Formats: sequence, structure tokens, C-alpha cells
Amino acid sequence: MTQALLEISDLNVVTTHGGLGVVEGVSYTLNRNEILCVVGESGSGKSVTAHAVMGLLPADQLRVARGAIRYQGRDLVGLGANDWYALRGKSFGMVFQEPMTALNPIMRVGRQVDEVLERHTDMDPAARKQRVLELFGLALLPDPAAIYDAYPFQLSGGQRQRVVIAMALALEPDVLIADEPTTALDVTTQAQILALIKDIQRRMGIGVIFITHDFGVVADIAERIVVMRKGSVVESGNAADILNRPQHPYTRQLIAAVPHKPEGKPEEGGRSPLVQVRGLRKLFTTGGRSVAALRDITLDIQQGETLGLVGESGSGKSTLGRTLVGLLKPDGGSVKMNGQELVGLGAREFRAYRRQIQMVFQDPYASLNPRHRIADAIAQGPVAFGTSRATALREARELLELVGLGGDAGNRYPHQFSGGQRQRIGIARALALKPRLLIADEAVSALDVSIQAQVLALLKSVSGQFDLSVLFITHDLRVAAEICDRIAVMRQGELVELDRAARIFYHPQHEYTRRLIDSIPGKSWEKPDLAATENDSIRSKEHA
Repeated sequence: MTQALLEISDLNVVTTHGGLGVVEGVSYTLNRNEILCVVGESGSGKSVTAHAVMGLLPADQLRVARGAIRYQGRDLVGLGANDWYALRGKSFGMVFQEPMTALNPIMRVGRQVDEVLERHTDMDPAARKQRVLELFGLALLPDPAAIYDAYPFQLSGGQRQRVVIAMALALEPDVLIADEPTTALDVTTQAQILALIKDIQRRMGIGVIFITHDFGVVADIAERIVVMRKGSVVESGNAADILNRPQHPYTRQLIAAVPHKPEGKPEEGGRSPLVQVRGLRKLFTTGGRSVAALRDITLDIQQGETLGLVGESGSGKSTLGRTLVGLLKPDGGSVKMNGQELVGLGAREFRAYRRQIQMVFQDPYASLNPRHRIADAIAQGPVAFGTSRATALREARELLELVGLGGDAGNRYPHQFSGGQRQRIGIARALALKPRLLIADEAVSALDVSIQAQVLALLKSVSGQFDLSVLFITHDLRVAAEICDRIAVMRQGELVELDRAARIFYHPQHEYTRRLIDSIPGKSWEKPDLAATENDSIRSKEHA
């Protein structure tokens, strides 16, 4: 057998002050020329382990208490700054989840990659620029020369992620660590990035540690899988075995939560339109360049239905949601709610409808005041509309019970909750004003699959309980087909298809919709019948 490229043995990471265990007894190996997927929810320890491998643990917060991290037989635990300077980039490259935090916003991206070569090689400026352009070509960036002179904000999310991949590969490392690099990307861009990483791994023969919580992504790229939970490895093995015959209950839970082949909701007749959108237009002008974000959008949102709005970034779906809620003013067209025209209303006139249309945002932490207790945050809206503070606080705690957090959660602050819990708080706050239309803008896209499943179930429950209409904005057709009655597909500001959710998913008519569906990660993977595998496991144990 060949020696492992990277070997993690009995790794324990603890907090610097207090010694609380964050990663406990983690062991796994990475071989040359393979993709190892490390899977688990937020807090499972997968990213902390990766940062320990890169020597990037914050010294004032975390430290390695025990164990070894061997790269080509050399233990990396305890190395000094100079040793790590020599290893990072040349031996290890890392791709982070959010490229905007990894890129300098005021430096052209070509110069940022050039800087890596300048610090670690003897190449002259002309040779470095040529190498950067080659790397941009390797990362499949369009027009590398133009990208070289661009700033990060001038690139799309997928292009920024490709720049970060090019930077990580600049010195041809042996190990590439990709930490949730596709989580927030559209399915088409995600598919391109996954194909790119697979292609680079094959061509360069490197070992890739790919960190994710999405088993659909794992099914597309993994050769081996490590499953982590609460700082420990609970299962590991070949991808086919883990995907099709999971043994640990936690692995089975993660796989069960992956949206796969939605059945669609039964059609209900007799519904009347709550919101009627006709010929809606919105134009954005920046730097003398105009972009049509909405092009004559016409659709109805029925009373009590969940309408999915699907499309890539830049398709106009969030612009439509923000226009309906009154955060943006359209340039033309009509929006009626129960027959009342909303376009053109002044702030005072629109106030009557403000409480009837509420929004749940993608990042609940950014929409919550970190200094306000949760009960106060939920009660603010009702108080502003005339409800007494005592009544609003009582109803806030009732809503926290409804969304599964418990009334006592109202005394805590936003930072004391997980991402999934904060999203539940966002839903509770939106419900506090007893709206008739709830707009959920990418409300589950950044959540772990199991938490995502819980939030989707909650949205289903509250929409039925309150006879609530929901506009569910997402880039994931699997998720939309799971929860929605109908789906509207948007592309470059236009509505290209609108039909029942199941018909859109299984019988798409528009070429763009078919492309979105073909890009769904793990589409060709048949999820195992977990009930059947459970019975097989029980029978094998009884036989033994």
C-alpha cells in the first residue's frame, strides 16, 4: 500500500481558555489523487479540523491538545510560523466558503493572485502575469485578461470562487482543502465548480478534502467519505457504501433529509388570487449601464398557496420579492392585493399593507439587532402598529413556542442561537404581524440539510395553520418542488415558465428549466430505502 499523503491521528482540539473539547479523537487519511468528502452539520468539527491541518487555528481561541497531523510522514502539530509559511500555498491550498471574505475588495483580483507568486517564487513580473492568466484559464474563467484587471465586486459569485480556486492552485499544492465552496451558489454555478474541482484533481493528481453538508454534492464527487458529528467521526468508508448502505443513525438522518424526488402537493381548486402582478418592470442603472431586473412580470399568488420563485443569481427573483414587500419601487406595471393597487401608494397609504406582507431574509443574523433580546425583536412590529407592549411580548413568546424554540428563548440574544434557530426566529417575527403574504427569500439556502428540512416543515405547517400565502424564493428546484404548490422560473428578469411544482420538476418545458434540473447535485444518485437497509442491518445482527 502507498503511504497516505495526509494522515490525521487521534486529533483533539480544545478551547484555549477552559479546555472544552471541540474536536475529539478525529482520525482519517487522504491519499494522492483522490477526493475525500468530510460531511456534517454546522458545529460538527469538520472546518475546525481543516483549519488545524492548515495551521490556521486562532491561538487565542483554539489549540491542538493531542494527536498528530502528518503530511508525507512529517508531523505538523506545533510547527512555527516560518515552517507554515513554507508549507501554505506550496503544499496546502485552501478554498473558503465565501470568496468575498478571502479577497481584498480594493485590489484587482489578478494582482491578488500575482502576490502569491511574488512572495513564493523568483518569477519576474511578466512571467507571473502569464502564470496568473494560465491559472484563470485553468479555472475556466471567461476572458482571463479582463478578469485580471477586475475588482471582486465586479465579478459574479461563481467567478469570485474560481479566482479563489486559481489562487489556491497557484503554487501547485499537493493538498487542496475546499471548505463549503459551493453552498451559497446557484445549482448551475455549483455544478460548474464541482466539475472544475474534479477536473483539476484528475489533471494535477492532487488530494482534495471537500467539506460539505450536502449529500447530493457528495454523490457527485466523492471517492471516500468521512461523516462527523459533534466533533467526532461517526462513520467513514468508500462513497458507494456510505451513500447506499449507511450504518450510523446520524448518517441515515442526513441522507433522509436530502430533498430528492418530490411528489408535489395535490392541486386544490377554488382558490382566489390574493396578489395579482401585471407587467411589472424594474430597471437598475449603475455607472451609466442599465440592467432590466424585471421584464413585464405577470403572475398571480393564490390565497393559501405556496408559490416557488426559482432562478439563478441575477434572474430578478429577489428584486420581485423586494418590490412586492415595498422595499423597491417598480418602474412600471401593476401590483394588486385583494383588488387594491399598491404601485404608486405613498408611505402612509402603503403602511396599511406593510403588516400584510412580511419577509424572511436569507441571513437572519444580519436582520436581527444583536443588542435586542429575541422577544423584543419579535414584539417591535406589533407595538409599532398599536399593540400594547405586554400583549406583543406575550404573543412573541407564543410564536416562539409555535416555531419550536420555547417561550423562554425570548430572553436570549441572537448570538446565542444557531443559524437554523435564528431562521425560526425570523419566521416568528414575520408572523407576529399576522400577515397574509409571507415572502421567504432564500430562507434555507445556507442551512444544513437536516435543519433545512425542519424549516421547510415549519413553513408548510404555518402556511396551513394561518391560511398564509407564501412566495418562496430559491435557486434549488428540489427544495421548491418539495414545499410549493406551483413554481415560477425566472431568467434574466423574465418569467420563462409557470406550472404545478411536480410538472415543472418532472416535465419542464423550457430549455432553461431543464438546465436547472440537470444541474441539481446528486440527481443521478438513487437514495437508498433506509427502512429496508435498517431491516437488513437488524437481520444481519440477529444472524451473527
